[in-house]
Amino acid sequence: MWLHRNNDLPLWPGFGERGMDIKERRTLARQHKVILDCDPGVDDALALMLALAAPDAVKIIGITTVAGNVPLEHTTRNARGLLALADRLDIPVHAGCARPIMRTTGHRSVMHGGEGLGGVVLDPSAVPLGQAHAVDFIIDQVMAHPGEITLCPIGPMTNVALAMIKEPRLSKNLREIVFMGGAAFCPGNTTAAAEFNIYVDPQAAHVVLSSGVKLTMIGLDVTRKALIDRDLLNALISAQAEMPRLLGGMLASYSAGDPCLHDPCAIAWLINPMLFEGVDAFVEVDCGSGPNFGKTVAHISDRHLAGRKPNCHVVTSVDNVEILQFLRNRLSL
Repeated sequence: MWLHRNNDLPLWPGFGERGMDIKERRTLARQHKVILDCDPGVDDALALMLALAAPDAVKIIGITTVAGNVPLEHTTRNARGLLALADRLDIPVHAGCARPIMRTTGHRSVMHGGEGLGGVVLDPSAVPLGQAHAVDFIIDQVMAHPGEITLCPIGPMTNVALAMIKEPRLSKNLREIVFMGGAAFCPGNTTAAAEFNIYVDPQAAHVVLSSGVKLTMIGLDVTRKALIDRDLLNALISAQAEMPRLLGGMLASYSAGDPCLHDPCAIAWLINPMLFEGVDAFVEVDCGSGPNFGKTVAHISDRHLAGRKPNCHVVTSVDNVEILQFLRNRLSL
């Protein structure tokens, strides 16, 4: 069997055996205890697979789900199904918000398939749904482990923002937040100005950006430089084990419309930030009603900062060849 419940055993033969290259070993920070807040989503599935392949750098202590790529019932089912496929029954899943703070939900089911995983439907029954709401799970975990938890939202940030509002001490007790979202110096992918995750719930993004937490933004500036290629797809599709084959099939249909490795870039940053380049900036989000609704504005020059301190590290660049090789090494493809 290629599946194992033990965190230290491989998900399939050879999985993780190549592990870290020399550069990665030299730069690896201590392990992140991560709550992955997600809306699976095909690229979320690959992001989760990458995180599970890096127990030296990422320990997932829970998954929280939010409406985004598809409705909440599907994102929650998909998260449970993916964990069941990986036989990671030790990781709890908690459902969160079914809609943004102040507006109706927009979905991208055309891109991700009707239920979110490119037409693949997984059985979630082996992974029970946690009773606590995602917002309460986030609060409970962070307050029980002050300074230790990294939040990694790779969907709309509704759950995270509401946790901050409900528990004002949350921000001071977080280690950091690494989020996928925004477009600082490039056009959006939902409107000309806005990236999808921020556009769905800009009010939530505003709360997070104003929180004072150490923030890293993995936006379209960098994810548009990390592109799925045919070699990676073929390696997944031709794998002997079921999990990479299914993910390869999901990615084949997804990448036809959007070949960018959006969510996996956030996990790659947690594992090895030295793959990336970026700038510190003061980032804010337009919550108005005009054409820039949902736009992330990044101020980097002294004149534009106008005395304000940067509140976010904006990741802007990655070498596509390097990150694809990093993925292949980590996933033992």
